[in-house]
Amino acid sequence: MSVDTPTIPVRCVPQSRISELDFNNIEFGKIFADHMLVADYKNGAWQTPEIVPYGNMSLSPATSALHYGQAIFEGMKAYKNAEGDILLFRALDNFRRLNISADRMCIPELPEEIFMQGLEQLLRLDAAWVPPTPGCALYIRPFIFATDDFIGVRPSSNYRFVIFSCPVGAYYGQPLRVAIEPNYVRSAEGGAGYAKAAGNYGAALYPARKMQERGYHQLIWTDALEHKYIEESGTMNLMFVIDGKLVTPSVSTTILAGITRDSVLQIARDKGIPVEERKVSVDEIAQAHKAGKLQEAFGTGTAATIAQIATIHVNGEDLDLPAVEDRQISLSIAEELERIKTGQAPDPHNWIQKISL
Repeated sequence: MSVDTPTIPVRCVPQSRISELDFNNIEFGKIFADHMLVADYKNGAWQTPEIVPYGNMSLSPATSALHYGQAIFEGMKAYKNAEGDILLFRALDNFRRLNISADRMCIPELPEEIFMQGLEQLLRLDAAWVPPTPGCALYIRPFIFATDDFIGVRPSSNYRFVIFSCPVGAYYGQPLRVAIEPNYVRSAEGGAGYAKAAGNYGAALYPARKMQERGYHQLIWTDALEHKYIEESGTMNLMFVIDGKLVTPSVSTTILAGITRDSVLQIARDKGIPVEERKVSVDEIAQAHKAGKLQEAFGTGTAATIAQIATIHVNGEDLDLPAVEDRQISLSIAEELERIKTGQAPDPHNWIQKISL
């Protein structure tokens, strides 16, 4: 199927809601741009997409995604440069990962032209919603869910693909206090931990809430077998600076291959910072802190970008890390990443797609 950008049908809103947005006070995930892209899968094929006003969708109570969890999503961001062009960050990587998740969840592969050309046209239409404010962005949410009206455990025959967006500020407003989770698990070998499946996040809510009740912002997931090795923190990949080296758990079937994670590691290598992707044990982190070698810890993800960690709770003890303002490696990487995303620095890895208006 070939879809040229100008041919996607558009139904525009009668009046934009952008006057509701205060660009100097943007809350994360609270107000949504005017339009969304929608495409349905039926009769064995993806149908021609259309752009429609953002709004509610009518669903049957028997919609299979609601009962059996066939739902996947992505998170992306777009920025504006000084000339007012929209800069889309690593969109093709998000598209590819969406289809990796689709394969794991028995969802038909989405064609690249629907995703990329539809997204480009959507962003042109809602260009005014991309914040020019430093530290802000347009968060983009593509997702696919099963739409069969059927009660029975089997892959759906029908699906809906949607992209909508919302302007966002910082996801976390302060350095994080996190704690090692000793009982619950996010994913096990052979599971769907590497996919951005909705059920992964739903199952994580209860242990996260229990940890928040103890005064921590997030938890650190460990392996399902021994609770010995660190995996992720909340919805983020985890990184540590230990004795001048940037250390992070290797991606696996239990750890999401984060696009921000990959970007941070690449920038670190570009800067000549030693990088180690390997198993990282809880004991190693505790011992590195005791020896004064745990210099930095932070999470990476599309929503948070780089979220600094101030305290890690391990084996009944809070390990306080050096002050954020003294962290050389993560701060320099964060600054370089932000400069690339906003067109203020060269893009040596071709991460940016510029959408001229």
